[in-house]
Amino acid sequence: MTRKRSKPQSNRGKGDRGNVLGRLSSAEAASVLNCLLRRHPELRPEAEAVAADILSDVSFLTVAEDVESAVLQFDYDDLNSRAGGHSWGYVEPSEAASEMLEEEVKPFLDDMRRYLELGLEEQAREQCQGILLGLYRVLDGRENDVLGWAPDFPADTAGHAFEVWREGSLDGRRQLSREFVAEHIPEWKWAAEPRKESP
Repeated sequence: MTRKRSKPQSNRGKGDRGNVLGRLSSAEAASVLNCLLRRHPELRPEAEAVAADILSDVSFLTVAEDVESAVLQFDYDDLNSRAGGHSWGYVEPSEAASEMLEEEVKPFLDDMRRYLELGLEEQAREQCQGILLGLYRVLDGRENDVLGWAPDFPADTAGHAFEVWREGSLDGRRQLSREFVAEHIPEWKWAAEPRKESP
């Protein structure tokens, strides 16, 4: 008796199709979500709840680690690719270093602004604390090829981040707790001081 050979099944097409969502860019994923919510408005409350859960998960320690890694990721080759002579002109190493570092910290500031706009006070505070702690950890960055060219970057950027967070309050008087400042960023006592009123 001849055995009937089973036809080999191809999982290629199915696997690729099933993994499409995982390969979408952030913008494409957002478009898919918007399309689903237009077609199924009853899903909006559940989507809002999931989004709130995701946004609520902010830890200043995690943010600090991410900021520190982002700032310290560059080396001398990265700086050389940005500084020096280019077709549009000469870029000073200090200017190139500052630009590179600002680009890396900007997403963290944008997240904090987003939390403030959404009224997520606790998350915005955690984000602010994380940004300041991450920058404080690289305060003495002279040994880093890029930070050595922008020694004022950590303190200046921390001050800017703090002001963004402070200005997000109704009265512009926010301050971080003295306990947090004393334990994590003791040289930046200004973060725990109330804003001085103009005469």
